[in-house]
Amino acid sequence: KCAHLRLACQAEQKPHYTSKLWWCGITLLGLGEVGNFTAYGFAPVTLVAPLGCVSVIGSAFISVFFLKKTIRTADILGGTLTITGIYLLVTFAPNVPQELTARQVQNYLVSWPFLVYAIVEILIFCILLYFYKRKSVKHIMVLLMMVALLASLNVIAVKAVSSMIALSVKGKMQLASSVFYIMSILMATSCAFQIKFLNQAVHLYEAAAVVPINFVFFTTSAIISGVIFYREFQSAALLSVFMFLLGCLLSFLGVIIIARNKKEEHLQIPFIDCGHVPGQKLTGKIQPDSHCSSYGTLNKEDDLVKRQS
Repeated sequence: KCAHLRLACQAEQKPHYTSKLWWCGITLLGLGEVGNFTAYGFAPVTLVAPLGCVSVIGSAFISVFFLKKTIRTADILGGTLTITGIYLLVTFAPNVPQELTARQVQNYLVSWPFLVYAIVEILIFCILLYFYKRKSVKHIMVLLMMVALLASLNVIAVKAVSSMIALSVKGKMQLASSVFYIMSILMATSCAFQIKFLNQAVHLYEAAAVVPINFVFFTTSAIISGVIFYREFQSAALLSVFMFLLGCLLSFLGVIIIARNKKEEHLQIPFIDCGHVPGQKLTGKIQPDSHCSSYGTLNKEDDLVKRQS
């Protein structure tokens, strides 16, 4: 964003990819996504997905230094709630073994809880896709619900691929299994369509509305998929589950408060006020009527025709 703003202020317009600052940002973004991908191989899905709120509060506060934004009371309150939620998430995250073999992934794929979950999810997605394609319903909730449904499959595939790669690096080869390539294809496909619908949502609606709704939907779907597919809360205590959900709720509230009332800046379209026309006095005639002593009024015949119409 900072690179785009700097390029826009230059007299000679240059493509954004000629900026070193832009490439620096893209590189950091790529490294962050690699770190996020790797985290799924060493931590539960129900922990990694909610921690995405760190990027939201990080962007809000970093923009103060790079984009010269004014920090608001809502940013401080939202950041405090989010950090409190993060503490609860890390403290009460499910403690499950993270070494996931190809055999385990294959068993999870054919388990009846996941099959029921997958069928229900596919049916909901098909209904939403019907309204999206046939009825041209492009409401923000429809778009982001499709993104969330795709994200749940994407998270399952990402964790499976990341875990199998991590085990292979440790010497326990998992890449020869066919399930690794199945999950890789599922990961790439779901990610591509997820980007498509999310991009359209950002195009049609303001980012201040898309960011919090997408975060809530994505995190909820990721937690549900982690619970059903990877059974991460199978042996967790009731208090741990409650405190974990409280941490999610605080994170949701923090992100919503930070994104609230952040309207995108639009260029003002110049216009001329009829009462302040350059070079004209307020007593100057506008649309004079040569057939009448006054101007700006309708004749009786014209008035009658207008009323009838």
